[in-house]
Amino acid sequence: MKNLGNLMKQAQQMQSKMAEMQAKLGDLEVGGAAGGGMVQVTVNGKGEMRRLKIDPSLCTADDVEVLEDLIVAAFNDAKGKVEGLMQDEMQKLTGGLNLPAGLKLPF
Repeated sequence: MKNLGNLMKQAQQMQSKMAEMQAKLGDLEVGGAAGGGMVQVTVNGKGEMRRLKIDPSLCTADDVEVLEDLIVAAFNDAKGKVEGLMQDEMQKLTGGLNLPAGLKLPF
């Protein structure tokens, strides 16, 4: 029973730390770029786009498809960085727990 009590205590501490981490990540902003920086996207830790900057030289009728592709690439770059940061934070949070491999938190 003593081990069960310790496990419950650890779970409560982890839940509290996860809530703190999620709040912290919501305030975090990460930038992504494509086309040599001609398109830049800023997303928050929740993966929501906050800003988009486009070099004016890309704003011609002939380059619409290129511009669309660069926006998608810049967003994916930023989102990938956010996901990497989240994985690092989760590793720090769960480092002391023996969780099964492949278990993704939060559930």
